[in-house]
Order: sequence, then C-alpha cells, then structure tokens
Amino acid sequence: MSEIFTGAFWSQYGSLLSQGTIDTLIMTGISTVFAYIIGLPLGVLLILTQPHGIRPNKTVYKLLGWIINIGRSLPFIILMIAIMDFTKLLVGTKIGIRGAIPPLVISAAPFIARMVETSLAEVDTGVIEAAQSMGASTMQIVWKVYLPEATPSLILGGAISVITILAYTAIAGAVGSGGLGDLAIRYGYQRKVDSMMLITVLFLIVLVQLIQFVFSRVSTHIDKRLK
Repeated sequence: MSEIFTGAFWSQYGSLLSQGTIDTLIMTGISTVFAYIIGLPLGVLLILTQPHGIRPNKTVYKLLGWIINIGRSLPFIILMIAIMDFTKLLVGTKIGIRGAIPPLVISAAPFIARMVETSLAEVDTGVIEAAQSMGASTMQIVWKVYLPEATPSLILGGAISVITILAYTAIAGAVGSGGLGDLAIRYGYQRKVDSMMLITVLFLIVLVQLIQFVFSRVSTHIDKRLK
C-alpha cells in the first residue's frame, strides 16, 4: 500500500486516476441535472395531489407513488443491465459515460422525487394558506412559496442525491462505464493492484466529503431560520 506515496505509482497510474475522476464527475453532474429535470416536477406533483395538498387527486397521487416506488425498489446494477438495449437505442452505446447516464437518471429520478416531496412537506401550511387566501394560483404557490421556503431542505436533499448518484457511478464501473469504479474493478480487483483499489476508494471518499461540505454550507447560508 505504501507504493501510492511513490513517484513510480503516480507516473504509471496518475493519468488514469485523473481521467477516471473527471469521467466520474461528468457522469455525476449530467445525470444529476437530468434526474432533477424529471424528479423535481414529480415531487411537486406528489405534494400538490396528496390528500391534504392544494390540488388533491387520489388517482394521480397513487399512480405517481406506485411508479416512483417501483423505480426506487430496483437495484441499480439490475436496472442498468435490464435497460441496456434501451440505453443503446437512446444514446448509441451501452458502455462508457454515455451508456451510464440513462440508467443513472432513471434510477435517481424516483429517489429525487421522494426527496423533493419530503422537503416541500416541511413548508408551513400557514404560509400556503395565506398565499391561497390572497388568490395566488397553484403555479404561483409552487414558485413563490413552496420552492423558496423549502430551498435549504432541497439543497441538503441535493447533497444526498448527488452522493447517491456518485455511488451509482462506481457500481456502473462493473459494466465498463468508465470512471473511478471502472478503475477499481479493472486494476484493483482484476489485476490485483491493491494500491489502485485503495486510492480509488480514497478519491471517492474525498469527493463525498467535498460535496456534503459545499451543499451544507450553502444550505446554512440561505436558511432564514438560522439568521
């Protein structure tokens, strides 16, 4: 293990680790954006159509909840393999960064939808009722009450979502998606380079800590309750 502190190790594997980190960040970033594009509206619909929501709709709420629960119950590695043909049809390949993004998005979006629902549910009902009494429309309540009031919680939830997707990218390495997970499997496991396994794990730990730190600081900074 001590060889990770030697120049020979970094000369041999430094460029691989650098590219693997970049690939991991690209997969995580793009997948997070698209997962939120899908998950955020779903979370809003859940909170609006729930029995005590401002637009209760039992059928829509149950249907969305059923779809989201199914999505959350599928192990990522199984989902990734199961939709490989769809992935190739969508992005032209089953492997690499592009091949990892569709299953990452599909797997993370239901999780994000529940996170958003939970965050919006924390908004004081008195504020919602006040907006309704002033004649605010549903969209106005969403954009000017729900989302602004829940922003600190949404940001903290965002940290959990990003870290979850980051963990999924490591799993995606098992089927050749690239990134740090791929390096850990190809070099750390298959070629028995224990130092490579250790360093990829350390890199992932550092990334998780940085993500949590940044999101927590931002959430604390904008939380009106802490001022």
